[in-house]
Amino acid sequence: MKKYIALVLLSVFVISCKSKAVAVQNTDKTVEAPKEDKKAIAKHYDNKLDFKTLNIKASAKYEDEKQSQNVTADIKIERDKQILVSVRFLGITMAKALITPTTVSYYEKIKGTYYEGDFTSLSKWLGTELDYSKVQNLLVGEALDDLRKGKYTQTIVENLFRLEDEKEAKIKKAFYLDSEKYLIQKEEISQPAENRMLAIKYSDSKTFDQGILPTKIEINAVQPKGKTDINLEYNNITFNEELSFPYSVPSGYKKVIIN
Repeated sequence: MKKYIALVLLSVFVISCKSKAVAVQNTDKTVEAPKEDKKAIAKHYDNKLDFKTLNIKASAKYEDEKQSQNVTADIKIERDKQILVSVRFLGITMAKALITPTTVSYYEKIKGTYYEGDFTSLSKWLGTELDYSKVQNLLVGEALDDLRKGKYTQTIVENLFRLEDEKEAKIKKAFYLDSEKYLIQKEEISQPAENRMLAIKYSDSKTFDQGILPTKIEINAVQPKGKTDINLEYNNITFNEELSFPYSVPSGYKKVIIN
């Protein structure tokens, strides 16, 4: 069940499998960011996509040490309001999720189960803070956190601006921006005490009238029990269409209680 929950939620399927290992040592040469680039965070948000709705047809590959699975995913976003994700295998819907700022609902076909709740209980179960903005940001290539609200140490690593969170003690966060357009290239979140680490990488972006959108997302997780990799590729992208967000749990499914 967790595998399909992960694929549906996209932003946390790796963490939902309780993945993440100790933070990897960074041996790259780092230098202090030049003063003229201290406004990297502001420049990052100059790239914000301008859209009302976003419709994505994607392919996804899930792989751990026991199995590998290729599926397709239809992702519909009404900005800041709702996200509908349908995961299909051989044309059959295996899981579907509807995410809003206050609720998370999903069902999966393998075990015939469904969940309805809020982000509070889901965050406790996954072991990491989750909200609607983080899911939406991951899908459109924005930093998971609002960088304008944090305090970061800025260095340059392999020609990328590295922003490391100065506030968090238990959770280590680092965001990497390119030096030309200040787009997110990589994000790393680790919980050393919990023995978890998550890395998200973006590549192959496309430019639209609405802005720049990454078309490939790689999510890597490592833990003592094994490694999980998810590769997501956007094959077809359209903006500002009239979209419907149909969601209903099939009859006979059993509700999942998350404590």
